[in-house]
Amino acid sequence: MKVKKYMNPYLGGALLGIVLVIAFWVSGRGLGASGAAKSAIVAGVKTIAPSHVENTAYYKDYVASHPKPLKSWLVFEMLGVVVGGFLSGAISGRLKFQVEKSPKITNKTRITFAVLGGILFGFGSQLGRGCTSGSALTGMAVLSVGGFITMASIFATAFALAYFARKLWI
Repeated sequence: MKVKKYMNPYLGGALLGIVLVIAFWVSGRGLGASGAAKSAIVAGVKTIAPSHVENTAYYKDYVASHPKPLKSWLVFEMLGVVVGGFLSGAISGRLKFQVEKSPKITNKTRITFAVLGGILFGFGSQLGRGCTSGSALTGMAVLSVGGFITMASIFATAFALAYFARKLWI
């Protein structure tokens, strides 16, 4: 299968904006990924250690407001993202298992830093009450000052840390 070029980023951005508008129209809410992860974790803890959920204020409050956490629309949104990414990779001829990294580092190093970055971003999304798509994109779509501050903070942090993380890529 011949590998196809990537989508034009301006077209991709416009399509993301259309998806955001459709999300508001269909669900009355914007996009977000960290809520799906939180729902999955709460459901897992509730299944494995129900007494812990009953004795922890955070879990108890979350389960009270979300009695069936896996039935959240955000969970279905994230399943759609995973399936869509898989289909996109298959259609474009990019569906293969590989670790994208600099030739100067090992796969183990790249995966370690990717996991560490994911954990830090997940922690930050909980502190900031949302991830990039939820807090920043959706916040900016409704002209929230917090959304603009979140997006500016994400870009500023990325620029500030790019020098130190460049060896993972170049």
